[in-house]
Amino acid sequence: MPSMDTQPAPPVVDRDTWLRERNALLVREKEHTRAGDAIAAARRRLPMTEVSPVKLVGEQGPVSLLDIFDGRDQLVVYKHMWHLGKPFEEQCEGCTISIWNFHEASYLAARGIRFAVFAEGPYEEIAPFREFMGYLHPWYSNYGIDEPAVAGGGVIACYLRQGDRVFLTYETTGRGVEAIMGSLKLLDMTAYGRQEAWEDSPDGWPQADPTYSWWRKDGRPVAQWTRPGATPVQSNQHHCH
Repeated sequence: MPSMDTQPAPPVVDRDTWLRERNALLVREKEHTRAGDAIAAARRRLPMTEVSPVKLVGEQGPVSLLDIFDGRDQLVVYKHMWHLGKPFEEQCEGCTISIWNFHEASYLAARGIRFAVFAEGPYEEIAPFREFMGYLHPWYSNYGIDEPAVAGGGVIACYLRQGDRVFLTYETTGRGVEAIMGSLKLLDMTAYGRQEAWEDSPDGWPQADPTYSWWRKDGRPVAQWTRPGATPVQSNQHHCH
């Protein structure tokens, strides 16, 4: 690996030249922002589909989807993948980077929105994991649920309540879940980016790592190394993104 002194880097220019280059890129960034605003406007105009009444399992036992709204009109959910019967270190590194980047939902609550996590495992498995990770969001098990708007993992889903009826208004696909991954957006602003092999970068840039590979370290999802008592493990890694 090149040293810091020999590793390729952007060319060095005076500040006026840098500002010209930066302002030229700013035009494209503003276009991207406006395109995002237009997509969000179209998203608000999507139709919705009704969700069948279901019961999930939470800290207090079975609870209806309607009650998870906690009296609010909207609910945003991150659906967490789960590997049944596997130890904490073998749980999904993709879901870990997602939820770890969003610890607290006060600003959603300020707009009348409840945030929760639906996990695919039985509650008796996911509850100790939530405690180990120190997550503050309410977690519910959607294990065994067939309703497609509630079942599954690895996506963000948005719901609207009208009276005693619940509707799915939006759900991400693929990289849409990056909306919750603030660390990736910050990496995209840096000189070297995410340093993954798929990125379009100048020749010689340090970007040889396979996609997602750095989300684990010594057999655990990276965020688990912040937890008390975490130790290196030999893990049969499950990759789920």
